[in-house]
Formats: sequence, C-alpha cells, structure tokens
Amino acid sequence: MLAASTALNAPIGSLYAFSVFLQPLEALLGLTRADLAFVFALAAAAFGVGMMVAPGLYGVASTPLLVAACALANALGLALAATAGGLTQLAIGYGVLFGLGGGAAYILVQQMVNLAVTRRQGLVNGYIVSLLPAGAMIAAPLFGWGIRTFGVRATLGGLAAVLAITGFASAWLLAHAGVAVAAETGRVTLGEGERRRAVFWQLSIVFFLAASAGLMVLSQAAGIIAAYGGAAALAVYGTTFITATIAASRLGGGWMVDWLAIPSVAAGAHTVALAGNVVLTLWPGPLVSVFSLALVGMGYGVISGATAAAVAVYWRRALYGRVASRVYIAWAAAAIVLPIVAGRLFDVTHGYGAAVLIAAGANALGILVSLGLPRR
Repeated sequence: MLAASTALNAPIGSLYAFSVFLQPLEALLGLTRADLAFVFALAAAAFGVGMMVAPGLYGVASTPLLVAACALANALGLALAATAGGLTQLAIGYGVLFGLGGGAAYILVQQMVNLAVTRRQGLVNGYIVSLLPAGAMIAAPLFGWGIRTFGVRATLGGLAAVLAITGFASAWLLAHAGVAVAAETGRVTLGEGERRRAVFWQLSIVFFLAASAGLMVLSQAAGIIAAYGGAAALAVYGTTFITATIAASRLGGGWMVDWLAIPSVAAGAHTVALAGNVVLTLWPGPLVSVFSLALVGMGYGVISGATAAAVAVYWRRALYGRVASRVYIAWAAAAIVLPIVAGRLFDVTHGYGAAVLIAAGANALGILVSLGLPRR
C-alpha cells in the first residue's frame, strides 16, 4: 500500500512545482501571470472535484483499474499541455485533466491506506500527504534543468511519460495489496451523530486559511523570489527548499497529532506562517523571501498533515475518503482565491507585498479558529 501510494502521489506532487513554468510559459505562449495563476487554480479546483467524485467510484470498478484510469487522464492532460498553443488547451490539459486524475487517485489511495493501517494513523497520513510536496521538491530542479536543456514543451512531455509509468506501476502494486475498498466502505453510512458539522466546518476553515497562504507560495514561489530580487538559480533552488520544507512539515504535522492536541498543532502552525509573512513584509529581500516563504510553507505543511490525521481522529476509518474529500474542498477553494488574487496584484503592482499582507491576515484568523477545535 505504501509503495503504491509513493509511486502514485509523488509524481502528482509536481503540480506544486508549477511556479517553475511561469516565466517560460509566459514567454512561449504570450500569457500573463494572472492567466497562469488561473491555470493553477483550475488544476486545484479539478483536483478537488476529483477527490469529491472518487468515493462514488468505489463500486464502479476495482481500485487498481480506477487508479490506472487516473494515470491515463494525468498523462493525457500533460501531453495536451506540452502541445498547447494558447491558454485554452493549456487550461484543459494541465488544469482539467491533470487535476481530475490526480485528485481522484489521491483519495482512492488514501482511503486504502487508512483501511490497511490501524496504528500511528497520524504518522501514516502525514507521510501520504507529504508525498505531494516531496514530489515537487524533486521535480523543481529537474524542471529547471529540462527547460534550459530541452525547452518547456519537452519537459512537460517528459512529465506526461513519468505520470503514465508511475501511475500504472501503482495500479499493479494495488492489485497485490489485498484491500477491497468497495467491500469495506460500500455499506457504511454517515450517521447523524457522526456528521459533527461544527467540527467539519472548523477544520475546513482552518485548512482553507492555511492553504490560501501556502498555495500562493507553492504556485508562485519562483515568481515571488524573483520579484524580491532573486536570480533565476535562487528562484529554482529556493522553490526546491520551500517544497522540501513543506514535505517534512506535512509528515511532522501528522506525527504530532499522534502525541499532541489538534488545536495546539493547528494554532502553532498558523503562528509560524504568520511570522513568515511578517518577516517578509518588514525586511523584503531575495534571501529573506526564501526564508519567509519556507516559514509560510512550514505552517501550511503542518496544517495539511494535521488535517489528514484529524479526519482519522474525528471520524471512523471506513468514512475517511468520504469525509476527507469534503474537507479538501477547502484546499481547492484556497487554490482558486489567493493565488489568482496574488497573480492579479502582481500584474497591477509588479510586486507581492499586498498579497503577503492578505496571507498574514488569513494566518492570524486561522490561529483563532484553530483554538476552537476539539482536543480529541
């Protein structure tokens, strides 16, 4: 199960390295920063739709076949993006197909892992969600090298091939895992007492506020570093460092839920992210931007891992995919709102100062909402 999850989710995490493509795609297709922010937001929204749809597909076909279908959608989407001549084809390929396939596969595998693992669920959920930024950490320097050596189209085409290979490898591993998702979850219903609406909305808001700041960083990290005076090499390797920080923080956030109260973990994470935004506002500069964005990413990463673990704490294992897919709507909404706003503000002001202040406000509000979550 863990091998299948690693093979599938790590390459899908290249979505988080999208900022490396910003300047090359702007030059190649004549697009604006707001246009590319829209493509990323569309991919995140489609990712959320894929997660929402996945639990309804458990009984349609076996999980390996569903994962293989997701891999095919991912590869086709990147192939369309690689041959795009404008915004529409890029949005359909990278935004819609890649997003849908990645989101559905993510939830399918997460549900199987939570059925198979009964101890240290916080740690294992932290590991699963850390695979996305870990994949971006590996992808960012490879994308930078590929773009310089082969061009942006060949780099996107290579990513399409990688997604096809790793996706089908994951489907093969799942076929040998022996966990039947449809049999375990098909007859499980969410009772009225298990809905826990107040907890659901609090957790979703905490996640939304952290993801708003974090996804602005992930979608435009290279552009933000460049806007604060960073060279191209610093932008690429700074993005790699930031995604590595998020990957480690997601693992740590899940692990902390095994030992600490969820409100304390969430409020502390938002405090760290707030500090990053404040530092960048007071002392703007290229190296400071990398450090500050890493702090914002760390806060977002801890919240991501803690949220995945919190679903396993607050709801039954058989309900994990159904509840998590709904909580993750907050992630998709966050990817639509602040990244697009930040891209638009950059086109108008040629800077990210206003967007950083908005992110700081989101983190401050997140601290307050986090403290209202149940301890267990």
